[in-house]
Amino acid sequence: MDVSRETASRVFGAELPRAEAYAELLATEGVRRGLIGPREADRLWSRHLLNSAVVVEACPASGLVVDVGSGAGLPGIPMALARPELTIRLVEPLLRRVTFLTEAVSLLGLDNVEVVRSRVEDLHGSWTAPTVTARAVAPLDRLAGWCLPLVARGGSLLAVKGDRADEELADARDLLRRLGAASAAVEEVGAPLVAPPVRLVRVTVRGR
Repeated sequence: MDVSRETASRVFGAELPRAEAYAELLATEGVRRGLIGPREADRLWSRHLLNSAVVVEACPASGLVVDVGSGAGLPGIPMALARPELTIRLVEPLLRRVTFLTEAVSLLGLDNVEVVRSRVEDLHGSWTAPTVTARAVAPLDRLAGWCLPLVARGGSLLAVKGDRADEELADARDLLRRLGAASAAVEEVGAPLVAPPVRLVRVTVRGR
């Protein structure tokens, strides 16, 4: 574990043993299947698990969160562990990743997580959710075109963006308005548990 156990416990609480099991799965099967780079195995907690889990600070206390392009389950699975009151729907188009996610959810016994194999564009018009997340999927302008149709009126897209958050938001503002965004702003979550804090762009969809 590349962070203190105390810090990990503050984030995951009683779910820390399952978070540790997930980290082990990423470091073994995740690396073997090409979902996590070999160099990432030594910094799974600081770079991936904690940075993903603290995104729950920007979410409602409960309800549905759709994680688009979930890949190895980031940020969705750590979010589900950090806040079991949330229902997390992992959306991923590639079969090998869906297979890993399905196995991980079953192994960890995550009753609050559902795996959906689909391209996000194919879900437009099927359902919406109050919160949609995405981490390391695409530039904000392209991501918004994919994700905003899934966001319920008055809900938010939370795009984890890091150092490029302000730049990507500036480039995408006009498009976001055309797509129905009521507001968009950069937020930081996770301080002081993670350093630096996680930077994300919150895009809120117009209400009724």
